[in-house]
Amino acid sequence: MIHPHIADALRVPDLVRLTDGLVLLRFESMKIYSALAAVRHLLDRGTVRPGQTLIDSSSGIYAYALALACHRYGMRCHIVASTTVDATTLVQLEILGATVEQVSPSRNLKLDQELRVRRVREILAERPGHHWMRQYHDDVHYLGYHEVADRIAAAFPSAPLTVVGGVGSGASTGGLVERLRTRDPSVRLVGVQPFGSVTFGSQDHHDPEAIIAGIGSSIVFDNVRHRLYDTVHWLDFTHAMSGAVALLREHAVFAGLSTGAGYLAATYEARRHPDRLHLVIGADTGHRYVERVFARHTEALDPAALKPVEVRGPQEMTMPWSRMTWQRTPCPAHRKERAA
Repeated sequence: MIHPHIADALRVPDLVRLTDGLVLLRFESMKIYSALAAVRHLLDRGTVRPGQTLIDSSSGIYAYALALACHRYGMRCHIVASTTVDATTLVQLEILGATVEQVSPSRNLKLDQELRVRRVREILAERPGHHWMRQYHDDVHYLGYHEVADRIAAAFPSAPLTVVGGVGSGASTGGLVERLRTRDPSVRLVGVQPFGSVTFGSQDHHDPEAIIAGIGSSIVFDNVRHRLYDTVHWLDFTHAMSGAVALLREHAVFAGLSTGAGYLAATYEARRHPDRLHLVIGADTGHRYVERVFARHTEALDPAALKPVEVRGPQEMTMPWSRMTWQRTPCPAHRKERAA
């Protein structure tokens, strides 16, 4: 197939079998699917017009995806970037034509996210013609993952399936599983979170090295549909790093930190449920984590010696790794307040 644009080629994931019960859904950059489908949908509906500026905040992977989608469809792009966005990504964004501004360095990721959202609001007040993509809140970002779900269903038509992935904005895991459950309601979803994320209640736990960008949040995300999740894992940086290093060492897969966390959680789930096929979402490659993660590979722990503490509620969780049976429980009412 000859693709009309590089974004159409990069978006397509590969299925890689790791073990009999474990398969990796390996993306070059996962949110390209989401951004392309969202921008196309907004153009088709007339919500935005060609040449208009699309704006959002990002810790890196969505910024790249939105810049590619804007390049693909002739839109302008403005990114309010996290301090965690690496130089390689920033350079690509600028060359792709996106305008980028990074918020000031913050004491923690909570303040970083709050500053980014505040800055987006300031820009929209100054330039009301910009369109805010709202990747954390607008369910248009679910659309792109429906096609991925159809590919998964075609590849594994009869396997009892469990999807394991970072929660983040909720769109990737949610979009995949909602679509898969239209065919098979028994599809299970295991969400992976860092400590310090408000999404499933770990905000009171501080991981000093928490840089697992994209799978947790310090503010409420409307796109997270808690009722979709069967199980939740919380892992600290060292465990996520150990998973990423083990994935490279054992399977030659060079993937990001969130994939390492998902791989560790999925390996544990596969041992508990050997009758099911576990599909791990690999959101991106490991390139932006070379210095902070892979250069420290000698510090990685042996995954075979690691296991989570089983907890009955967020109040019982403990670092460095906790696991809870969520049972598709809706979001607690007191935590539904909007943050952006």
